[in-house]
Amino acid sequence: MENLNKTPLYQQHVDAGGKIVDFGGWALPVQYSGILEEIDAVRNRAGLFDVSHMGEIVVGGEKALDWLQSMLTNDIGRLVDGQVMYTLMCYPDGGVVDDLLVYRFNAQKFLLVVNAANAEKDWLWLQQHCWQGIQLENTSDTTAQLALQGPEAEAILQKITDIPLDQLGFFRFVHEANVAGRSCLISRTGYTGEDGFEIYCRPDVAAPLWEAIMEAGKDKGLLPAGLGSRDTLRFEANLPLYGHEISPEISPLEAGLGFFVKLKKEADYIGKQALIAQKEAGLKRRLRGLEMLDRGIPRAEYPVYNEAGDQIGVITTGSFSPTVGKNIANALMDTSYIEEGTTVLVGVRNRRLKAKVVKLPFYKREAK
Repeated sequence: MENLNKTPLYQQHVDAGGKIVDFGGWALPVQYSGILEEIDAVRNRAGLFDVSHMGEIVVGGEKALDWLQSMLTNDIGRLVDGQVMYTLMCYPDGGVVDDLLVYRFNAQKFLLVVNAANAEKDWLWLQQHCWQGIQLENTSDTTAQLALQGPEAEAILQKITDIPLDQLGFFRFVHEANVAGRSCLISRTGYTGEDGFEIYCRPDVAAPLWEAIMEAGKDKGLLPAGLGSRDTLRFEANLPLYGHEISPEISPLEAGLGFFVKLKKEADYIGKQALIAQKEAGLKRRLRGLEMLDRGIPRAEYPVYNEAGDQIGVITTGSFSPTVGKNIANALMDTSYIEEGTTVLVGVRNRRLKAKVVKLPFYKREAK
């Protein structure tokens, strides 16, 4: 672990008994009390994650909005100040560079939050395609990020901030919030399928903030939560993971993310023409959910077959889901076999086990 990157919360993870693993070069906790217990906490009470390894890039300049429109698939022009948008950044062939969140401060200042594993690649890609007059600043090393997720998240965070959280809408943010006496950016976003908040701050205040949130959540059953529970939670809610559901070889249309790809947007963003062509030609494969009928856990990269024995797809993510109580998977499959209820076979080691195509997401929280 000595050679790995460490977030400002590393000592909090060690002190809390976190099982530290190498996560893409970062020393981060995969679990504390146990993955199932942490999933239960997030679904029913609250969990606190350290996501300080994520990348942050500030974009500024008079043409910042126009430039982002040329780089990203979603319509950034629809954002208003204080709003957040999910989008994708593509290669010219329609493959995915990364998926990210865009925060709009104003028409000349935006924050991009990118995947940790892609942060350096994204930074180089953005610099490579930057326009004259656009200012880019990589603030990843000077930004820490905590994610408080779960139905009790608002009640817990409200104890230590004077921001009226009940007035902060989904995918909205406040950039000068006071949390436990520290200056932070608070957004009502997350990666678990639950209500919750992501809190951005300077690295030197991350530890006291973590402690303050844990103390505020004591009577609400708040638990520290690790990467293991985070992956299952996002999978249950059908939130894509780069390198699994999307990649340079898997387009956002194939991944079922067409809502975030604006093919009629005026700006000719990178990848737009390839994605238009892909849609007009008809998709040959699509992401679908599978529910195992036979006993066995489907894992990423396991093959999917039709009943004749031909391979028709591959698992992108698979696991036992404690929330729905079943073995389930995402699979990228030939579109001939994606109708709901279709029976397919998943290659689990040396066996071929029956599964059926089901509707996504596997889990969706009830609206308030």
